[in-house]
Amino acid sequence: MKRLILFALSFAMLTSCATKTCQQNKTPENPVLTIEGGQVQGVNTDVEGVVVYRGIPFAAPPIGENRWKAPQPVIPWQGVKVCDQFGHPAFQGAHYNGGYTTEWGYGEEKAYSEDCLYLNVWTTASAQPEKKLPVAIWIFGGGMREGWGSEPEFDGQEFAAKDVVLVTFNYRVGPFGFFAHPEISAEDPQHATGNWGTLDQIEAMKWVKKNIAQFGGDPDNVMIFGQSAGARSTKFLTSSPLTKGLFNKAIIMSGSGLMRPDRTDIPAFFRQPPLTLKEAEQQIKEVTDWANLKTLKDLRAASTEEIYALGALYTRVTGKKSCLNSGPITPYIDGYVLTSSYDEACLNNEIANVPYLIGCTLNDPAMMLGQIEDFCINRQENGAKAWAYQFARPLPDDGSHPEDYLKGAFHSSDLWYVFKSLKHCWRPWTKGDWDLSEKMLTIWTNFAKYGDPNGANGGDWKPYTSETKEFMRFKLNAQDAEDSSLGEPLKPEQE
Repeated sequence: MKRLILFALSFAMLTSCATKTCQQNKTPENPVLTIEGGQVQGVNTDVEGVVVYRGIPFAAPPIGENRWKAPQPVIPWQGVKVCDQFGHPAFQGAHYNGGYTTEWGYGEEKAYSEDCLYLNVWTTASAQPEKKLPVAIWIFGGGMREGWGSEPEFDGQEFAAKDVVLVTFNYRVGPFGFFAHPEISAEDPQHATGNWGTLDQIEAMKWVKKNIAQFGGDPDNVMIFGQSAGARSTKFLTSSPLTKGLFNKAIIMSGSGLMRPDRTDIPAFFRQPPLTLKEAEQQIKEVTDWANLKTLKDLRAASTEEIYALGALYTRVTGKKSCLNSGPITPYIDGYVLTSSYDEACLNNEIANVPYLIGCTLNDPAMMLGQIEDFCINRQENGAKAWAYQFARPLPDDGSHPEDYLKGAFHSSDLWYVFKSLKHCWRPWTKGDWDLSEKMLTIWTNFAKYGDPNGANGGDWKPYTSETKEFMRFKLNAQDAEDSSLGEPLKPEQE
């Protein structure tokens, strides 16, 4: 009898625990959405009314036979996927304490993996397709060698609170994202390309087109934006023939502008044209042959770590460099994803004729201002509008981080402000910083909604033109900790 009682009690406890776990993992107040692959349910954020969907697969894992293939259809799942965890970042080098790692708080994400094609959605309008909220698709930076869409500075809850559906995602980076080989091209000669990471970005845009209405977003009102390598990616996407109809406005943050061939202030290193697909194939085949990975079967059978280390090992042993480990990664001119360099496309008016917001930080290379100028005037000449800005607030510092490149208004320092994610950072923010962040967040979301940073009715901030040569400068007046003055026009020649 005692055994029966103990069994009954144990069963009741297990049932209770199972029910409790079920209740913890499911949030009945959030609706279940049906999208490509199956059903998903979001979880609440710290901001009332904002729901986040973390770790939604937007393509099949690019592993095994899918390594170095265009994104394949997502693998369906059973039941309701409770989207409470971010997906794996793309495989990349380890990040340790110090420098940018400390600034952005790496360390709490899932393990790096080739299985990385996941996206995240923040919204206030789940299961309300009639809302038709504007959509913003964020493309992270990191030299196309590192980074992921769920870094803490990209927290999207404040963005969504402005009634803009925000999508962030991971794409393949390094040798998994940009890798060409004759045998890979021979697999599908019609669509031969080494630009797997760029195809991932395009696939995320296609996913938004097909699925975002379920999250309350308008698939016909989409802004793409990115910073650093994400800004360069944004530029490439605006010039790709594969993205037509997938977006209608773009923001380019610290990704330069138009590099005119007649400018003399641009170092030769930056003037180097992107590799063609054939040039990339030749360089990479030399590396893989040296490593005795001579067939596509060999290459796909090699371990993740072996592929990642190929370029560095080749250079260390032979003293030669290749596109696997020298210089910034740039997508190849393959005739499919990209038909020309970005600058050629811009000069030939072959980029998307949409509104642009473009800028940089005060500590970015000075030549960026001139390239941004040239871009804006080029857009003016082709009937489009472009607003220019400069982020000039030196970040507050408590002295605990001695790295020089984390001082001032350094490259990437504006990210905390654009997403209003300051609470995730160690810095001693002032009221003025929070006010400046609110101002910048409003401008970025205005642009997503209306294609105008001023808002629905326009305003004082005019597009940069040959007649109105002004940047909007984001700063605190006199860098006063309590001064919340938020911006003033900047004429580049005054700097």
